[in-house]
Amino acid sequence: MEKLNMLFKKLFTKEIIFYCLFGALTTVVNIGSFYIFNSIFKIEENISNAIAVFMAILFAYFTNRKLVFNSTASIFKEYLLEFCKFILGRFFTMFIEILGFWILASIFGINELISKISITVIVVIFNFFISKFFAFKK
Repeated sequence: MEKLNMLFKKLFTKEIIFYCLFGALTTVVNIGSFYIFNSIFKIEENISNAIAVFMAILFAYFTNRKLVFNSTASIFKEYLLEFCKFILGRFFTMFIEILGFWILASIFGINELISKISITVIVVIFNFFISKFFAFKK
């Protein structure tokens, strides 16, 4: 029981809880801004999606930088380096998501929704470690 309690404490740190909270809010920003640009402003869906993804990545960067990983960057060069590493990490996981979804759904014939959920969980975990140990490394 004590080992289970220690595992629970390791898995549910303030950093991980905040990462999940702001990840959910990032999803709201992504879907909400897509809806606003596409349905209200009547901007074509691919352009609306690109704008929504960009806004979600910016939101994720700023919330993760200070509120989740407590970045200590203090000069413009450090901010720029962190931002570039964050974006690079997101491009990497976007590639994993696209490739992983294709492999699961098209090659293995797994249901599309199950494939999407499965690969999204993997990508979220990768994004956490990329942010923690690459983009916002102390």
